[in-house]
Amino acid sequence: MENVRVRFAPSPTGPLHIGGARSALFNWLFARRYNGTMIVRVEDTDLDRSTLEYEELILDSLRWLGIDWDEGITVGGDNGPYRQRERLDIYQPYVDKLLESGQAYHCYCSEEELEAERQELSAKGELPRYLGKCRDLSIKDKEEKCALGVKPVVRFRVPEGQQIVVDDMVRGRVSFDSDGIGDYIIVKSDGIPTYNFAVVLDDALMKVSHILRGEEHLSNTPRQILLYEALAFELPRFAHISLILGEDRSKMSKRHGATSVVQYRNQGYLPEALVNFLALLGWSPEGEEEIFSIEELTRLFSLERVSKSPAVFNFAKLKWMNSHYIKEESVERIFPLCLPHLQQAGLAAENPTAEDLDWLKQVVGAVKDKLEYAAQITEHAAAFFGEEPELDQEDEDAKAVLALETSPAVIAAFRQKALELQEWDGETVKAILKGIGKEQGVKGKALFMTVRVAVSGRSQGPDLNALLTLLGPQQVARRLEYTLKQL
Repeated sequence: MENVRVRFAPSPTGPLHIGGARSALFNWLFARRYNGTMIVRVEDTDLDRSTLEYEELILDSLRWLGIDWDEGITVGGDNGPYRQRERLDIYQPYVDKLLESGQAYHCYCSEEELEAERQELSAKGELPRYLGKCRDLSIKDKEEKCALGVKPVVRFRVPEGQQIVVDDMVRGRVSFDSDGIGDYIIVKSDGIPTYNFAVVLDDALMKVSHILRGEEHLSNTPRQILLYEALAFELPRFAHISLILGEDRSKMSKRHGATSVVQYRNQGYLPEALVNFLALLGWSPEGEEEIFSIEELTRLFSLERVSKSPAVFNFAKLKWMNSHYIKEESVERIFPLCLPHLQQAGLAAENPTAEDLDWLKQVVGAVKDKLEYAAQITEHAAAFFGEEPELDQEDEDAKAVLALETSPAVIAAFRQKALELQEWDGETVKAILKGIGKEQGVKGKALFMTVRVAVSGRSQGPDLNALLTLLGPQQVARRLEYTLKQL
């Protein structure tokens, strides 16, 4: 496949949605697979909601995911500017061309008139659409409207009785009846072009060869094809990717969980894990393998294996996948993701010393393999913090082990050793446990779980040796004394 040019064109009205991130990823993989060009531009004609802050947040999210671009916003190129509101002068000649040819016209209908028309069509069971009231207004009628201060919109004149065919690379051949569309607005009364008009001009003038986007845009495609034909632009290939659904199979929304890339980043997900997961939302490689590097995804990705069926966002699978990547990573990389969460929970100082940082890094290392995402550090590392180990009243195993006849003697013996010994490291702790086991005639849960519960208040948690070593002898002795008093 030659001369592949694709684009991702977010609207900066909010952070990068997970669906948008998947669209960007599919475009990027397609471009890289075929040595093509990836364009990123900004659709900011929603003047009330678009902000530069959201624009930068979206671009930063793309960079974090590892999605770079060859042309467009911040990197430049031969087809700029790459913000729509900076391209208004570029659009105007094409508006004039359509008006002069009669393929577009000014419409003076008020919102009240349009709403009445919609209600009438709905009452008849027909699809609401504009019926062309202003299609053939006389010059006199137009002058009267203008004299009253009415600012018209520009509508595209949809040809009647046509079948508009979308040869979709994912969904196959899809047909639309032009009579069900109605003349649609291409320029609003404030002079700002609508999405369907501006996107066609941008794609055509930027020589976009393939348009990969969400299924929700399929209904826009016949309107856009009509504009391509009216302006004699070469038609690109379209590929509409299925919707992302929540686990209840309704459209993905905030009630299902995090919906933006920045939320996953802040929770401590790794970008390569999120990329791996998103790639499998609607695309399936051959075989059963689910863990792929970005290089493997680039080599394997094809539209032929993109499904028509909706993709279900499985949070459990994402957590599993992220935990896999966390286990593969060094503590040096994972620790900076965990530290802010420890600080927010008050478990780490805002400006920790070098000694504090070293200890905290060891704590993260002790529980790293239990993490599904970095924000869980406060839960999994809780045993390392606090002076008094409060017994988890819902932990029946913990309560049962403390009720053993042997537990007070085991706890007291370990406390005494902690107070006596000068050296305290992993090997020392192992030796203490082994010695107490022999002295007290206990082993297994009666030994190891008793010490764990006495120190942490729970029957499960971090590696016991790491827990005792990092707490240090004085803290261990204090906790054991506290637990003895509760027995």
